[in-house]
Amino acid sequence: MAPHDSLPDDPARGDGSGSTLTDFSVDLTSLEVLRRAQVMQALGPDWDPVEVLQGEEAAYDLLYSGLDSEQQRLYDELVAAGVLPVRGGGHAAP
Repeated sequence: MAPHDSLPDDPARGDGSGSTLTDFSVDLTSLEVLRRAQVMQALGPDWDPVEVLQGEEAAYDLLYSGLDSEQQRLYDELVAAGVLPVRGGGHAAP
């Protein structure tokens, strides 16, 4: 079996050496810049990342509030294992 870095001999060339493959690379930098610009345009001028993060924190506080004793125990285990971040001094919000 022929090595992966060469092509079969080209009988039209007649040299019997086989052709070597050429590296092919594409620089996606300009496409990434365009994608990011389109995302920012879609978010609009009123998008406030600080407000979004504060909303996410409030949602997490609500998610972990009002846990019963079993849920609180599991929450504490997940925090101790490093799966969840410490919130409110290590306990879910009351």
